[in-house]
Formats: sequence, structure tokens, C-alpha cells
Amino acid sequence: MVHRNKIPSDIQVVIALVLLTCIFITVPALSNTPIRTVLGLPMVLFLPGYALIAALFPARDDLDGIERLALSFGLSIAVVPLIGLALNYTPWGIRLLPILISLSAFTLLMCAVAVFRRISLPEDDEFSVPFTSAYVSIKEGISRKPENKLDRILTILLVISILASVVTLAYVVVTPKEGEKFTEFYILGPEGMADGYPTELRAGQSGNLIIGVVNHEYADTEYSIELVLGNNSLPIGQELQHITLQHNQTWEKEVIFTPESVGDDMKLQFLLYKNNNMTEPYRDLHLWIDVGES
Repeated sequence: MVHRNKIPSDIQVVIALVLLTCIFITVPALSNTPIRTVLGLPMVLFLPGYALIAALFPARDDLDGIERLALSFGLSIAVVPLIGLALNYTPWGIRLLPILISLSAFTLLMCAVAVFRRISLPEDDEFSVPFTSAYVSIKEGISRKPENKLDRILTILLVISILASVVTLAYVVVTPKEGEKFTEFYILGPEGMADGYPTELRAGQSGNLIIGVVNHEYADTEYSIELVLGNNSLPIGQELQHITLQHNQTWEKEVIFTPESVGDDMKLQFLLYKNNNMTEPYRDLHLWIDVGES
């Protein structure tokens, strides 16, 4: 039995990717870059399963490369939800940092087990990914003088095509296609629920509710809100006249209104205008309220 201290090259790559992912997620200056997404996908979809397979099957003849690759994806898809389920029953819950720590700890633990089991095998029997030999082979294939210029041109075109495919895949991942552009506009009762609306008031009595706006327009958008009872606008605060939201940003505000007229089944309208276009409401909601004499 031969004992070695060298960490296999594929395990080194896994450890490096895990550490890089942790850095790009936890460091504020790096967390908003596209690299975070590029590193996060294999962290969830591949690395945990690959580390587990490496720990379970350390020998070269246990599995071939295709089987290891397929099982790495499959086991990652199985392991990650189980870790999330376990976190759901802890005080930390399913949040970004606990998930990152749990996945990193699991992957690094499996890497340690894989290293221990591999170095216990004869060097010729342990599984390894031939990164160095593959690099040398590619380098020799490109630098070796071909028999004719056509072979060299085809080799260069093949390398360019592979690089273009990788770049295109990364671009598609980090730049998702924009979905439908729309704005959520809603009203809630005073308790923040979709009930308990102030629909029965007395003249001079104020009612309060919550108005919410969510921007899904894929751009910074300015909104204005108007309350209309019958044909008359109700006085509201200036904070409802100029609301600027970034994409996916949510805005909620408690609004107090006071009817100035008496009547039954009066239509209280909530009008939302976008980008200073006050000619026609972009969204509208309404309540039917009864206002009795004081």
C-alpha cells in the first residue's frame, strides 16, 4: 500500500471553485458581478455530486468518466434539496449564507474523504483527471506542424469554435432573456391582508389601508398615485406623487384618506400613473364604500 500526500488535480479544482464561489458571494464588491452566477451554477448543480462520487468511488475502474459526469449532476440535484430540507428545520432557515456554508462544508468534507481514500490505493489504481496530459496533447496538436495548411486551419477553427461556444454559454447564463414587462399594483387592509378594507365610514372619518407597487419593468420607473372618490380627487401626501423604483423593487405605504361627501356605493379609485404620463392611468383599482352622515 502506497501512501501519498499529494491532492489529486480534480479535487484541487473542486476546492478552488468552492473557495472562489464563497468569495464572490460573500464579498459585497464582487457579489453583484456576473462571475457570481457563473460560479454559483456548478456549486449547486455539479460540485457536491462530483465530490460525493469521488468519495464513494476512488478507484479508476469503479466508474468511467461518462458515468462519473452523469452521476455528479444527478447526485447534486438530489443532495442540494436534502441539505435545504435539513436547513428548514434549523434556526438559520433556507437563506443564502446558511445554504452556502452547508454546501461548501459538504463538498469540502467529501473532498477530504476522497483524498484519504485515493491515497490509500496504489497510484496506478486511483482515479484521476488527466488535466496536464490533456493540456500537453492540445498544445502539441496546435503547435505541431501539420502535413498541409488545411489541417492547421481546421485545427485553429475547431479551437475557436470551442472557445466561442463556451463564451456564448456563459453569456446566456449571466444575461437571461427579459420576461414580460409589467407592474404589480395592489391594496391591502390595515393589517396587511387582502381583507378588512375600510368600506363603511362616516363623513369626516378617515380610513386607512396599504398601497403596494412592485416594478417588473426591467428599468428604473417613476410612478404617481391618485385617489379619486366619485369625480373628486382626494388629498394625499407628496410621497405618493413621486415614487421611483428599480427593477424588482417593492414599495408599500400606509395611506389615510378622508371622504368629503356622503353617499352609498361610492367608487373609490386608486389610479397608478407611470413615467409622468398623467393622461391615462397605467393601472387602476377600486373599492365600493358607503359614507354616512356624521
